[in-house]
Amino acid sequence: MSRRYLTIEGVVDPHVHLRGMAWAHKGDFYSETCAAVAGGYWLVCDMPNTTPATLTPDALRMKLDGIGAQAVCDWGVYYGASAEDNTDTFGAVYDDVCGIKMFCNDTTGHLLIEDQSMRAKHYAAWPSDKPIAVHAEGETVGEVLALVREYGRRTHFCHISTAYEINLLAAAKAEGLPITVGVCPHHLWLTEDDLGRLGAFGWMKPTLKTLDDRAALWEAINIGVVDCVESDHAPHTREEKESESPPYGVPGLETTLPLLFTAVVDGRLSEARAMELVSAGPRGIWGLTPPDGTYTVVELETDYILTNTKLMTKPKWSPFEGMQVAARVAETWIRGTQVYDGQKVTVLPGFGVNVYA
Repeated sequence: MSRRYLTIEGVVDPHVHLRGMAWAHKGDFYSETCAAVAGGYWLVCDMPNTTPATLTPDALRMKLDGIGAQAVCDWGVYYGASAEDNTDTFGAVYDDVCGIKMFCNDTTGHLLIEDQSMRAKHYAAWPSDKPIAVHAEGETVGEVLALVREYGRRTHFCHISTAYEINLLAAAKAEGLPITVGVCPHHLWLTEDDLGRLGAFGWMKPTLKTLDDRAALWEAINIGVVDCVESDHAPHTREEKESESPPYGVPGLETTLPLLFTAVVDGRLSEARAMELVSAGPRGIWGLTPPDGTYTVVELETDYILTNTKLMTKPKWSPFEGMQVAARVAETWIRGTQVYDGQKVTVLPGFGVNVYA
């Protein structure tokens, strides 16, 4: 079978956890943005549940300075919504961030907001030009939709994982609410049945779900309910995952495009739809226009096995290790410069820029 190549303009992952700072042992801003360009990404958006959490202007500045010194891809940063009410700082940070993230169900870190009145306060205070990204599961999805109805704020529902949630969001879209939906490769390719072999290496939030839930996500992709595929890249060391109290989260930046475009080769997804899910889809949500000379070349019909040792993410493991795929990232270009040649990163730390600054 002859190989063929796709060129995709401005590939974006709007949902990553780059680590760095106090969590640099898990991954640093250089290693994880190297993983991003090896995964084909022009730009990634970093979540706030790090240490220190991105809940204050000072913490934001620390993260901006750290990423700016090390990143090899372009980037944006989310500000975090605090249960202790940090709405008075929104004006000071708004111009430097890609949006705000609200954790409405438990996850890694300590940013959970369970009180609906506090969620409402954040919805009322956040300006309308940039999206509110939410971690909401199960019945909490309905609680957040109530806020969207009341305040009209653009809201992105991250890493949706169940048929129940998809049905709620499909109905909300039909209602005309200003919402968008993201799903993750681990929920598209894995299920709870894989936990027996993966153990904690298959632990993430939201957790792996049933075969029926996975089928509902694929159906939602194909009928247009899903707006983007996001990796939720969240590396932890192998030692942490093998400990008595393993953390939630898995790496995903380097495997998302190979998996998604293998689905194209297999006839499960059209080329146009796959490209939209990682480029025009997320760019439209976050108001992004790629600079000239910013594109990714994906080689199709090139069978190989995903191998941990070839990963650039610092922990060098993946829940997809050993899986056969039929697509690979051949080149990544940013602003007319080749940043990844299919084997190695070709630019120095600090090449990437904060496109929201």
